[in-house]
Amino acid sequence: MTRLGCLAVLAAARCAQAQPFEAGLFGGVSRINRSDIGSFSVGDVTRISLKDGWCFGGRMTFNSWPYFGHEVGYKYNRTQWQLSEGNFGSAIHQGFYNFLASATPEGSRVRPFATGGAHFTNFIFPGQSVTQGGGSNKVGVNYGGGIKVKVSPKYMIRLDMRQYIQGKPYDLPNQSGRLTLLEISAGFSFHL
Repeated sequence: MTRLGCLAVLAAARCAQAQPFEAGLFGGVSRINRSDIGSFSVGDVTRISLKDGWCFGGRMTFNSWPYFGHEVGYKYNRTQWQLSEGNFGSAIHQGFYNFLASATPEGSRVRPFATGGAHFTNFIFPGQSVTQGGGSNKVGVNYGGGIKVKVSPKYMIRLDMRQYIQGKPYDLPNQSGRLTLLEISAGFSFHL
């Protein structure tokens, strides 16, 4: 085997060692900033804003290098549309891809990390569900950080804080700016 072939085999073996998989669930709060999403013109003009709520979801992480990895996931947010007539429950669905950079290598007991990526958001009109179709879809970017702590060889807990930035839903009259959603969550993951 040539010297280049030996280096390629060693590099592939090293990459294969640093490819653990994580899968887990999380829950937390969703803080919505710039929550004014426009107005309806039915009789008197009614301003609409989204209220803070809660969230839960799942993440899968593939650590392809000792300090770096990729993550995909889904998050369900529960919110309310706040109108002068009252509050009306609504859902926000998000799917995301993020790149992760950790301060410590794979296998460490404690792993602080930074993350950034892209996501799509599906806003559901009050009284409807995602299975009825419709909704308002927006794409955006997100960034944040957190910490993962192994509590056993197979299990870990994690804390995350992420900022999601996307357009406002439904293109309502008197709408401007971007909607930002801050996730503060805790989760439990299985580690291979």
